[in-house]
Amino acid sequence: MSLGSSLYHARKKSGLSQENVSEKLGVSRQTISKWETDETLPDIRQSKRLAVLYHMTLDELIEYDFDEQQAQQMIDSVSDEAQSRIDWNKLWSKKYPVLATYHEKVRISDYAPELREMLTRLRVEYGYNNTDALLVLKDILARVWKGQI
Repeated sequence: MSLGSSLYHARKKSGLSQENVSEKLGVSRQTISKWETDETLPDIRQSKRLAVLYHMTLDELIEYDFDEQQAQQMIDSVSDEAQSRIDWNKLWSKKYPVLATYHEKVRISDYAPELREMLTRLRVEYGYNNTDALLVLKDILARVWKGQI
């Protein structure tokens, strides 16, 4: 995402108009528009002021990922009750079809005892509840898969 696009989305998320921002920074609305369309770039001082205005660090503003922010807002907006009614496997299966079919090929019972043991260890040794133990185990598996461990 370009810096201009990051500036635009950060401003929108903050609920500010170009006029609001221009007044607070002491520049013209056209200057804000040029920054957001990548026609020109704000200097480092103005960039820092924009980050403060948008309640972000300068690094966050430069690397602002609207999709990630949007996904986080969606996650935060779903209640625990609604989450319990959602068939997450079915939803993720649309993106990753193997989730809908692997149980026909893989003998889950071959893996279940070891996985149960790992989950039990996480609960007993670290005091995690069932959900947290599952999430930790999933994260460990992802790190192993990525070669981080």
